[in-house]
Amino acid sequence: MKKTVSGIILLAGNSTRYNQNINKNLEKIDDKYIMSYSIDVFNENEFINDIILVVREKDLRVIRDIIANINLKKNIQIVLGGKTRGESVYNAITASSSDIVVIHDGARPLIKHEYINNCLSYMDEYKGAIIGVKAKDTIKIINELGEVITSTNRTNTYLAATPQVFDRMLLIKLYNKYHDKEFTDDASLLEMDKYKVKLVEGDYTNIKITTPDDIEIVKEYVKKYNR
Repeated sequence: MKKTVSGIILLAGNSTRYNQNINKNLEKIDDKYIMSYSIDVFNENEFINDIILVVREKDLRVIRDIIANINLKKNIQIVLGGKTRGESVYNAITASSSDIVVIHDGARPLIKHEYINNCLSYMDEYKGAIIGVKAKDTIKIINELGEVITSTNRTNTYLAATPQVFDRMLLIKLYNKYHDKEFTDDASLLEMDKYKVKLVEGDYTNIKITTPDDIEIVKEYVKKYNR
């Protein structure tokens, strides 16, 4: 692949639902920081040219100490996060000079090279590609009263995850264009502007740690796959 690629790892969330008064990315699984699992994969991936970590100012010192103990093969840059996920992503993509960005939640420590590589393989044809998994259950769409409006068809209903891969300059353009809109992930910006986004099927191990119970599930996967 000839285009340059920046790997962006989001670590600046407030971990509100984690409810443990700590940034969940700074918890440990098998004596290894959760954030380090993603850094290691990005550091070893053949297509990633550099890494950008998006962090909270209050976590700067500890995160600098953590990466100081990693055998880095690639340049790593730290940028401060914003008040929202969108602001954090924008800070990162404007700090990058690459053609393509790979955006990943640090709280998904079981990222695999194949997720990154498979998404990147579509970037000559698409402006965005994302990892997702087929919904196991029927999803109900409700109104503000909690009443069911409709049900989704499981055959073509997928749950979006990360990594998500985009043409960087297009993503910057769309952030500026839709800065006043609400959106749930970066792929939504492309959808608003009628760009087709390729969904690449992942697997159910790519768990996002949201609650302390999720840590226990990830621990089992770490043991199983010797991560």
